[in-house]
Amino acid sequence: MKRILFQGDSITDCGWGRDNPSYIGHGYALLLKAQLGYDHPGEFDFQNRAISGNRVVDVYARIKADIINLRPDYMSILIGVNDVWHEIDWQNGVSADKFEKIYSMLIEEIKAELPNIKIMIMEPFCLKGSATDNTEAIPDKWEMFSSEVKRRAQKAKAIAEKYNLPFIPLQQKLDEMSADTGTAYWLVDGVHPSAMGHELIAREWLKAFSQLG
Repeated sequence: MKRILFQGDSITDCGWGRDNPSYIGHGYALLLKAQLGYDHPGEFDFQNRAISGNRVVDVYARIKADIINLRPDYMSILIGVNDVWHEIDWQNGVSADKFEKIYSMLIEEIKAELPNIKIMIMEPFCLKGSATDNTEAIPDKWEMFSSEVKRRAQKAKAIAEKYNLPFIPLQQKLDEMSADTGTAYWLVDGVHPSAMGHELIAREWLKAFSQLG
């Protein structure tokens, strides 16, 4: 049985069961478990180890317990929004250059320990919504937030290219899909997906996964 591991922050976390890891949360990971589990009965084991609020440095700190020790055959990583958001709210973010450096270290060390693992890099994203323009979250700083998330997305893509890994683009698709519906239809607060947003992510994830050998 092949193991698929989902890593990242709250967008992936979605309440997966810390006391019951078989519960994979209510987000795109659940949709993927349902479809792949139905189409390929008994072929895959699904694990979610994403943690809400994580930055790339936090994922790196968990590399042994929550990645290497699990010995996944496939893994996707979606990280980057909190590296920006935490800087704006608490001056505790991760700069774009450090994001790339730590992300590269993460990939290199995983590949060194698990040479046969297949990793997919997912693009961090945002839309203009309540998380990025209300007075409690990021007041009047949408342009900064958006531009910095895009910088992390560019770094993520560069890492995928550097290590010849599949890159899953999400921002353009979200922009296109929200043009007629409004942003909250897909991302309820500009960051966290609705049910439809999770379905969008799952479909883009499957496109990349289907190309893996």
